[in-house]
Amino acid sequence: MRLVEPSGFTKVSALGIEEQRVNVIADFSSPPGAHSALGDGYRVHARVVTWEKADALKVPQTALFRRGERWAAFVLSDGRAHVRDVEVGRRSGGEAEVLSGLSEGDRVVVHPSDKLQDGARVEAR
Repeated sequence: MRLVEPSGFTKVSALGIEEQRVNVIADFSSPPGAHSALGDGYRVHARVVTWEKADALKVPQTALFRRGERWAAFVLSDGRAHVRDVEVGRRSGGEAEVLSGLSEGDRVVVHPSDKLQDGARVEAR
C-alpha cells in the first residue's frame, strides 16, 4: 500500500446501496502477467492485513470493559463470573489480542451488564 487517501466517501451503488469507499494506490507483489487485465480506474475488492500473529490469544472486544485505568473481563468458572484484569494488545475487527490475564480455553462473558458483580452466579449460553 503506497497511499491511502486521508478520508473516505460514500457512493450509492446501482442498486441504491450506500457503500463506504476510500481511494488507495497499491503496488502488486505478483508478477505483472497475473494482473494484466486490470486497467486504470478499475475497481477491486481487497483485504488489507496490517498485522497478523498466528498464536495470538484473542477475545471479542465486547467482553472487555474498563476497570479504572485497566482493561478487565469476566471469566466463567464453576457457574460464576470472576473479574480478571487483562493486558490488551492490538484491537481490530471486533477482536482484541490479550497479552496477559487470560489463558487459552477461558470462557468470557460478552456484553457484560454494568450490574454484573464479581462472583455472581451466571448461566452459560
